[in-house]
Amino acid sequence: MGFMPAIPFFKWIAMENLMNLEILRRDDLPLGGFAGLKEHRLVMDPKAFGPYVNPGTWPGIGNFVYLADARFDPKGETRMHDHREIDVISVMTLGRIAHEGSLEHGRELQAFDVQVQRAGGEGFSHNEINPDDVKNRMIQLWVLPDNPGQPAGYKIYHPKRGEVLKVHGGPSGQNETFDNHTSMEVGLLTPEQTIEIPQEFIAYLITGKGTANGNEVGEGDLFRGKRLDFEAREESQIIIVHV
Repeated sequence: MGFMPAIPFFKWIAMENLMNLEILRRDDLPLGGFAGLKEHRLVMDPKAFGPYVNPGTWPGIGNFVYLADARFDPKGETRMHDHREIDVISVMTLGRIAHEGSLEHGRELQAFDVQVQRAGGEGFSHNEINPDDVKNRMIQLWVLPDNPGQPAGYKIYHPKRGEVLKVHGGPSGQNETFDNHTSMEVGLLTPEQTIEIPQEFIAYLITGKGTANGNEVGEGDLFRGKRLDFEAREESQIIIVHV
């Protein structure tokens, strides 16, 4: 029987990180859409969609159940529709959105803004409209509430370059974010900026390039693992969800 050399501990950790990272490429999934937009759906959790989950999509993590990468047609819109018992997070990355609905009607979202709408038991209606003559791009995510029956609410965030900003989740009794045991952060990263998440996560690299646990990742990559060590290789926009 041959001799098996011992693997130094630090190399074993690096190898484990590589093996524990899974990657889903946006462009490997079909392009769908509705109304005035086209989108790739990457996360469709059975907790929210039951048997209607699209093939190839991933389940979420914790209460996070949906992620779609959408481009609105020029002057395109979602059309007015209702939500109940769901938190809807809209992350802008290109262009503008004119927001209509029962919460904060008339708001406008610019590139990199993050809009969070809590439906609760009260519910809300909304329509998101591209007011421009060129396509825009928005990531939409859904998170189930910890506790049903809460009042509807609205928050907006403006992440800054070089910042990783918490936009959802945290304990009850604080007003910075809507409470949830599942947390979501949005980062506008500069080259060589790093993020460490020491627990189970799922992340979406909206734009840019980087390394996640030693793996090269780029725009439109969804990745998950037991912990995250990410370094941006260029200006990047990223969403990270963890429990």
